Order: sequence, then C-alpha cells, then structure tokens
Amino acid sequence: MLRFSALVLTVVCTAAPVSAASWADGLFHELSKDFGSVPRGPTLHHAFTVKNNLTEPVRISSLRVSCGCTTATSAKSVLQPGEEGSVDIQMDTTRFTGLKSVTIYVQFDSPRSEEVRLWVRAIGRDDVSLNPTSFAFGQIRRGSSPSVALNLTLLGNNQYRITEISCESNYIQPSFKEVSRGALDASYQLTATLRADAPVGRWYTDVWVKTTNPTMERVRIPLTVEIESPLTVSPGVLNLGEVALGGVQERKVIVRGVKPFKVTRVEGVDELLSVKDSAPGSQEVHVLTVKLKGGKAGDLQRVLRVITDLEGDSEIEFRATANIQP
Repeated sequence: MLRFSALVLTVVCTAAPVSAASWADGLFHELSKDFGSVPRGPTLHHAFTVKNNLTEPVRISSLRVSCGCTTATSAKSVLQPGEEGSVDIQMDTTRFTGLKSVTIYVQFDSPRSEEVRLWVRAIGRDDVSLNPTSFAFGQIRRGSSPSVALNLTLLGNNQYRITEISCESNYIQPSFKEVSRGALDASYQLTATLRADAPVGRWYTDVWVKTTNPTMERVRIPLTVEIESPLTVSPGVLNLGEVALGGVQERKVIVRGVKPFKVTRVEGVDELLSVKDSAPGSQEVHVLTVKLKGGKAGDLQRVLRVITDLEGDSEIEFRATANIQP
C-alpha cells in the first residue's frame, strides 16, 4: 500500500502545468529539470538556457520561486536579438526530504508582458550519504588532469551495491571501488578525473551512480569545476574614450599568464592603432600600451588578438573602442 501511494504521488507531482505555449516559452531550450534521487546535502545546479530568437530586445523584469529551498538568478536581464543567456537555479537539498517540486516564475516586460513557468524537482533521500556532498574541483589550470574523490554510503541494507557510474560530460572520467561493508550499510569511494582538454570556464555537470536498491536505482551527484585560461587580459574591453581628429590617446592593457611567456605579435593593429609591449622578454605579466591616432571621425570598434609563445591556448583577444571627434 505504501509503494502504491508513493507511485500515485510521484505521478501527480511529475505532471507539469499544461498551458498554451507563448512567444516567451519559445525562448527557452527546456522548461523543466528532474534531478532524480539525490542525497540530502548537496546544492543542485541547473541553467535554463534562454535565447532571444526575436527581432527585438527582450527583458526579464523579475524572477520568483514557489519554495525557499530554491533560488533563481539571471546574469543578463536584457538580451539583444540572437543573444543567449540563462536562468540559473540552485536547489538546497538540506531543506527537504522526499519529493520536492518547485516552480520558477520568469516575468518578461519587453517586448511585451509575459510569464514563463519553469519547474525543477528532486527526491531527497535519507538512505544514502555523501562525504563531501559533491565533486568540487575548485579552480584549476587549463591542461591539468586532477582527480577528486568522495565517499558514498548506502544505508539500511548491506546487500545493496553500486553496479555502474557514469557522467553526463565526456570530460569527466568517473570510477568507484568498495571500501567497507557493515551490518546495515555499504561504503564506496567514488573518484572523478578531469580530462586535460576540458574547456575553460566555470561549469556544472552530473555524475550518476546506479545501485541495486530497487527504490533508488540511480543517485545523482553534482560536480563543479572552474578551469582557468593560461592567459587573461584586463580590461577585456579597452575604452579609449573621445579622441580629437589628429589627436593621440593611450591606454594600458595587462596580460597575465600561468607561467612566463613572450608576446610574439599582436593582430588587428595598423598605422592608426598600435600596441607596444613595455617588457618584450619572457615574463608572467605584460603591460601593453595601446596607442590610437585620430585619423577618421566616427566610432572605432576593433578586436585585437595577442599571440604568445605559450603551448596550447597561446592567444587571447580584447576589444578596443573609441569615438573620434571631427
């Protein structure tokens, strides 16, 4: 009877609200995310991709959620035609046990008022524990291949076993081994190894563990990683301001590397826009002087590419802008 009731509850809660699709619904790649069975403890992450496929700008005016266990944020509130952003969701699994379904209300006020309803759900489990609560690589350098490990314990029955482990990202190679088996539990060490060619940036993925527990066939474990580029440039957009016709303006750009490097050349320069390295030798930090001569009135938009002798990711770009006054 208990299993039947749980099944009915799952079916009822799984059903998403049915409504006619609107222009705003069409901006989203997906409208729902089911995290499945999760241990209590981890913070779950998911990004709902939103792309402006209209011919005019769209604006997200507000975000609200139906439960305090979940937060929703958006880095970009205004998306120009063709531009892509996301509504980022974080779900705190310490705030609930059992099935939890949460609705996220995304309100648009441009080009006209419309509301989109997203929803996430998860099943918080007390019969599995993690230590620590997720795979967290932290900040690492591009090109390295580190590993992180955690302990997973299946509680309540020492006959339960892990049979398979997989990851949604091909850049992660997971593995497992049994550590101990007690009277009412079984403990495993899970390891996740990052491939050296993983892309730069902060991203999230999921590791899935398959078990012999019939009420919890798969367990989701969140994984986060932030991979630093071998090169960084500051500022990424160099504003040279207003320059009089025939006048000269100079600004500095700082390029940093994970190890000493040489700037071999800069692409995108000409007789009016030049770049000079203050210390052309091999070092971790280079200060570049960008010099603009006002040769033609109007707005300047130029992408400059710094080429170095670093192996692998040896290039980085920044954009120079200016307004040349007549």
